[in-house]
Amino acid sequence: MKRCMVHCSVLLAVVLLASCSTVSVTSDYDRAADFSKLQSYRWPLDSEEIRKGDLLAEHPLVYKRVQSAVDRELRGKGYRKSTSQSADFIVHTHAGIKKLKTYHQRYGIEFPLHNGWYSPWWGPYGGFSYVSYYEEGTLVVDIIDASTRELVWRGVATRVVRDYQSPEDMQKDIDEAVAEVLSRFPPGT
Repeated sequence: MKRCMVHCSVLLAVVLLASCSTVSVTSDYDRAADFSKLQSYRWPLDSEEIRKGDLLAEHPLVYKRVQSAVDRELRGKGYRKSTSQSADFIVHTHAGIKKLKTYHQRYGIEFPLHNGWYSPWWGPYGGFSYVSYYEEGTLVVDIIDASTRELVWRGVATRVVRDYQSPEDMQKDIDEAVAEVLSRFPPGT
């Protein structure tokens, strides 16, 4: 029985940790837009960028990593990157981080072999509560029609931000988030 409890608790911890690192993705688009006509794209010119207060504006190396991931995903979908004004659409990315907190409450009866803050035996106690803090990062990828300058598609990825030990770790998470977001572009694929 002890062995089963230990295995179950380890399995539960792994599942909970894995669920914390998943990317939540949403997207929306203009129903009147004809995405079949889009073949080439470009990034905003310096004069077009409105990035005041944007996390990517404050961290140009991260912005380059995001651009690289977006370029790779769009190239894989058959879109051609253009440096001229004649591109069919403009890709604009921005990001932010929000500090959040979660309240936790523990009640009543403990399970056998509990090695927590109170006691290692079965029995009621007053319980306790605690607060945990975390940061949630959001990456937004906008597709703007180059001729009308109107937003035609938006994809948003959200996940809990972690401390990165290396630029490669960060690139891996950026690649994953961008791939998840652009898996929904163009709509209907």
